[in-house]
Amino acid sequence: MVVKKKVSLLISIILTTTIIAGCSANKGGNQNKKISIGITQIAEHPALDAAREGFIEALESKGYVQGENLDIEVQNAQGDIGTSQMISQNFVSQEKDLIFAIATPAAQAAFNSTKEIPIIVTAVTDPVKAGLVSSIETSNTNVAGTRDEVPLDKQFKLLKDIFPQSKKIGILYNTSEVNSEVQIEKAKEIAGKYDLEIITSGVTSVNDMTTALDIILDKVDVLYTLTDNLIASSMPLISAKAIEKKIPVVGAEEAHVKGGALITEGISYKKLGFEAGLKAVEVIKGQDIKEMSVSSLKDTELIINTNTLEKLGVKISKDIMDKAKLIKGGE
Repeated sequence: MVVKKKVSLLISIILTTTIIAGCSANKGGNQNKKISIGITQIAEHPALDAAREGFIEALESKGYVQGENLDIEVQNAQGDIGTSQMISQNFVSQEKDLIFAIATPAAQAAFNSTKEIPIIVTAVTDPVKAGLVSSIETSNTNVAGTRDEVPLDKQFKLLKDIFPQSKKIGILYNTSEVNSEVQIEKAKEIAGKYDLEIITSGVTSVNDMTTALDIILDKVDVLYTLTDNLIASSMPLISAKAIEKKIPVVGAEEAHVKGGALITEGISYKKLGFEAGLKAVEVIKGQDIKEMSVSSLKDTELIINTNTLEKLGVKISKDIMDKAKLIKGGE
C-alpha cells in the first residue's frame, strides 16, 4: 500500500513537472515568435509616408526590428478604395497580429474587414464620425491610434495676420472623404471669427483638379489646402496654378509647403506615426485596445516655403519669419 502511494506520488510529480515544462516552452515560443504587422496606406504622398516611417521608428525604439522579431508587410492602395478593402481582407486571411492603417479610407477598410485583429490608425481626422470608435477617449472597438486634428484656428489666424485684407478663402476637397467634410464644417465655424468667407469646390479625382482650380482661383483671395489625400497628392499642380494666378496657398501641414504651398502652422506626421507606433507596442505587450484612445498632437510648427514666397512677391513680417522653419520646395 505504501509502495502504491509512493508510485502515485512519483507519477503526479512527473506529470506536474511535464506540464510546467510544457507551459514554459510554449511561453518561450510566443516570446520568440515574430510579430506580424500589416501596414495599409491609402495613397502615396509625403505626409502619409512620414507617418509610416514614424510608426516603424517607434517600434524599433522599443526593440521590435524588421527581420528579427518583427515581420512587416506594407501595401499601398494608390488611392483606390476597392484595392484598400482587398489589402485589409488579405491581411485578415493571413492572420496578422496587428494592422496599421494610414488615413481614414484605409482605416475604414480595415475595420470593415475585421473586428478581431487590433487596428492601430493614424492620419484619421475624426474617428468617431468615420465610424471607427465610440469615443476619442476610449475606443470600445478594436481600433486605437492617433488622429491628425488640424489646428484650424491657428492657421486662420496666421492667414489673417499675413493677409489682413483677405476675405474669401477657397477650399478644394475630395467629396468622398469624411475627413474633408469634417474639416470644412470646422473651417466654416471658425471663419466668422476672422471675418472670412469659405468658398468650396468638390473634386472626385485628379482629372477634375485643373478645371476646379481654374474656377475657384478666380473667386478667392487665398487658397487653403486640407489634410485630404487627393489634395495632398495634387499639391504640385495646385501650387503651380495658384502661383500663376498670384494666389497664396496656406497648407494644413508641412508636406503641403514642401509641395509648393506658401506657409503652414501644422503638426508633424512623422511624430503622429511615431505616437501610433508606441500604441502598437502597448497592444503587442497585452494592453486591451478597447480601453485605449485615439489621441492627437498639440505641438505645431510654423513653416515657410521661400521659393514660393519669392515667386508670389509676398511680404511677411520679420517676427513671423524669425519664428518659422524655412524650406525650399515645389520647384
